[in-house]
Amino acid sequence: MPSSDRSLPVPYDPAAHDRVTRALIDFVSRIPPAGVGPSADPRAAAHARARQAARRAAVTAGSLALPPGPLGWMTVLPELLAIWRIQAQMVSDIAAGFGREASLGREQMLWCLFRHTAAQAFRDLVVRMGDRLLFRRVSASVVERVARQLGVKAGQRAVGAGASRWLPVAGAIGVGAYAYYDTRQVAATAIDLFAGEIGTLDESEDAPSGR
Repeated sequence: MPSSDRSLPVPYDPAAHDRVTRALIDFVSRIPPAGVGPSADPRAAAHARARQAARRAAVTAGSLALPPGPLGWMTVLPELLAIWRIQAQMVSDIAAGFGREASLGREQMLWCLFRHTAAQAFRDLVVRMGDRLLFRRVSASVVERVARQLGVKAGQRAVGAGASRWLPVAGAIGVGAYAYYDTRQVAATAIDLFAGEIGTLDESEDAPSGR
């Protein structure tokens, strides 16, 4: 009954948040090798790769969202991890298609995966100078701090996704649709990044002045 929705448990805790944060750090510390090489038409190739990855993400997320009730809660974190793996591979392939594989590090991977959902987390990590993005080469502790901020956002999403497990079919459709949309947003960020100019700054450096 609708009135019972307010009493549904929300089994999210700091330990789960820490697991998400550790997973993020692990992802960006080990960039997946690209499965493609430089493309003669990198933008078209990137869009094709994005469509493929988005469809795969939607099917993966929707399938993991099917188990109902408490059993479904057990698939929330595996779903997030599976989607991030798909997206990370897509970002690596897009970078390689533009011939920019060497420019893809942990900072750039974090930017591509989460800029559209948590832009504020990057204010100390990324500086935009016109059409150019400057990434600070930062310490592991700074990366962990950024990952923790991103983990809060991911945790909030996990709670919302977990609630859908109580309506398995409708929830699976919604989760799959969001995974498709989210993956396309990641692709758009990656295309914008690797089609443009990318620079780096040491952690102690200030961004150069300019328009």
